[in-house]
Amino acid sequence: MKISRKKGMDVWFLSIVLSLSFGGFLIFLSASTSLLAQENINFARVVITQTVALILGLGLLFLFSHIHYRFWRKYAFIILMFVLSMTLLVFIPGLGLEHGGAVRWISIGPITLQPSEFLKLGFIIYCAAWLSGISSKIGNFYFGLLPMMIILGFIALILLTQRDTGTLVIIATAGFAMFFIAGAKWRDMMILMSAALAGIAILAFRRPYILERFMTLFDRSGSDTLGSGYQIDQSLIAIGSGEWFGRGFGQSVQKFRFLPEASTDSIFAVAAEELGFVGALLIITAFVMLAFRGMQLALKAPDGFSRLLVVGIVIMFTTQAFIHIGGMVSIFPLSGTPLSFISLGGSSLIISLAAAGIILNVSRYLKLK
Repeated sequence: MKISRKKGMDVWFLSIVLSLSFGGFLIFLSASTSLLAQENINFARVVITQTVALILGLGLLFLFSHIHYRFWRKYAFIILMFVLSMTLLVFIPGLGLEHGGAVRWISIGPITLQPSEFLKLGFIIYCAAWLSGISSKIGNFYFGLLPMMIILGFIALILLTQRDTGTLVIIATAGFAMFFIAGAKWRDMMILMSAALAGIAILAFRRPYILERFMTLFDRSGSDTLGSGYQIDQSLIAIGSGEWFGRGFGQSVQKFRFLPEASTDSIFAVAAEELGFVGALLIITAFVMLAFRGMQLALKAPDGFSRLLVVGIVIMFTTQAFIHIGGMVSIFPLSGTPLSFISLGGSSLIISLAAAGIILNVSRYLKLK
């Protein structure tokens, strides 16, 4: 296979990522002023922490864009074991940090990390390495479907124990897409998706809050406006009050008293209120462009591993974004998923930029026409 000589990274993809990162940081600054109305929260510390995360993430983007993508294939299994171990640390007393009824973070001195963010990228790297290595045997139950179900099942067990269904959906979606692109049979895909739907049904009945979110989504008139339906109602009010051009940057009313977690779970609603329909559409368009350009790069990727790697990362970005946005506009159930490149959360921002750096490195080695 002919591969082009090493050249500069893809400018279009880089431009979209930087636009989302810097534009998102401004949106975060505005949304985070809601923290001023909350007690026991140091606003300056939050802003400094996110600023450091942005700088570190940009540094990793630059570094990873210069690390040959084959490096990740060589150490894929070690990376997966490491991120799985990190994710299990949340269950250790004294390290695990609880917030909003979920235990998803580890606290080491002044540093707080969300290991599941690292798990997303680690899983994608491992999946790309594994699936590209068994391409000729992927139709075999014992080489393809069974290992995929075991891996996803183990990850599901960990994340559901942490009450992190949003991350599980993102990982599963990326895994399904990579499995399909790698050449899985339709039969195996249907089995995998049927198992996922059965798991969701069982989970919904075992955990009432999940069933309640689905009921709120499909029956808005009967939802508890002060309970399960509160966040959706407030986000729709915020988005609607933005009208065409918004109240103006920094002028959101909903973020101060009404929207829960305005700088994280509800940040798209804040952006839509301040920037209006036009601003919200620009954000959505940016993610669509990110997905489109990423898939273009995947089609020109030099080998199976790099193709699956790019597909997995792009699916991670877009699934996370549209789960967040869909929750805010009442298309999907609320999941507490941050908006990639924009929401408060150093772990999410760092991993997003690092993952983008991996794609940029692949873009240096595209196939010749």
